[in-house]
Amino acid sequence: MGEDGRRTGGRYVQPGGDFNRDQNYITTRITVDGHDRYPVEPGRYRLAVSRACPWANRLIIVRRLLGLEDAISMAVAGPTHDARSWTFDLDPDGRDPVLGIERLQEAYFARYPDYPRGITVPAIVDVSTGQVVTNDYAQMSLDLSTEWTAHHRPGAPQLYPEHLRAEIDEVNAVVFTDVNNGVYRCGFAGNQAAYDKAYRRLFDRLDWLGERLTGQRYLVGDTITEADVRLFTTLVRFDPVYHGHFKCNRQRLSEMPVLWAYTRDLFTTPGFGDTIDFDHIKRHYYEVHRDINPTGVVPLGPDLSNWLTPHGREALGGRPFGDGTPPAPPSSAERVEPAHTPLP
Repeated sequence: MGEDGRRTGGRYVQPGGDFNRDQNYITTRITVDGHDRYPVEPGRYRLAVSRACPWANRLIIVRRLLGLEDAISMAVAGPTHDARSWTFDLDPDGRDPVLGIERLQEAYFARYPDYPRGITVPAIVDVSTGQVVTNDYAQMSLDLSTEWTAHHRPGAPQLYPEHLRAEIDEVNAVVFTDVNNGVYRCGFAGNQAAYDKAYRRLFDRLDWLGERLTGQRYLVGDTITEADVRLFTTLVRFDPVYHGHFKCNRQRLSEMPVLWAYTRDLFTTPGFGDTIDFDHIKRHYYEVHRDINPTGVVPLGPDLSNWLTPHGREALGGRPFGDGTPPAPPSSAERVEPAHTPLP
């Protein structure tokens, strides 16, 4: 189980063909009306994440941008895991201090004793019962925007505004297929033909995104939206991991001028870069995917100092938070280790 969460026979690469992601998730929703028996209730739920995982990183960013830290607490698993589960090895005694568990697996089995699928992050756990509520990461982030509005901070941005939802959904669909999941289709391809197809599809879409972002600062509209969050968490991992480890090596992100400037713009925007732990990211991919990297050796590079070079995207206009305001800095308990980020 990696961030994909669905290994086949203990391996990530599927020999002989394309990588196909299992997209069957626990689709229970936390809503205002509580129609799935889980109503919005501050303090009731705990978001389980790993900073290594791009899908979990989306939830960390959205929770920060919307100011939901006090309403939904966060459990941070370590960057690596074994065949059983993500573990809370960063916490004292290796247990999450709120849920009291060593492995996220325990929350899944508390609700589904015979749960047959991958134990994935992000997941939301009901603290009172210790049971997982959902791991449906795409719906989870949208629900934070639409169902938890009563608990958003003053000045929270509109990440999924109604008048832009159709366009956001359209962009998200192609970005997921060709980029978010596309890098995995390259890295976990089981033969040359599958890899070649995935590689071309990935870079064709990156070229398309570069053209789209040449004349506009953000993907949809003139403010940050859910679409930017979803693209960012893949792009920020591109040079440290996907370029080498997943053989996505036509160019580095830093050699694609528009996308590199776009990603640096977001990285230096409060709520984005301050969630990124480059050490956890590299350790996860290079240590866990042993069928791709048998030695488990983690590269020391790349140099991160260029993340803070001027991006010049302000010239395109746009207002990152619209009529809202940036989030406050992360609390000391949720701050990324200084050695793991180029941010001051």
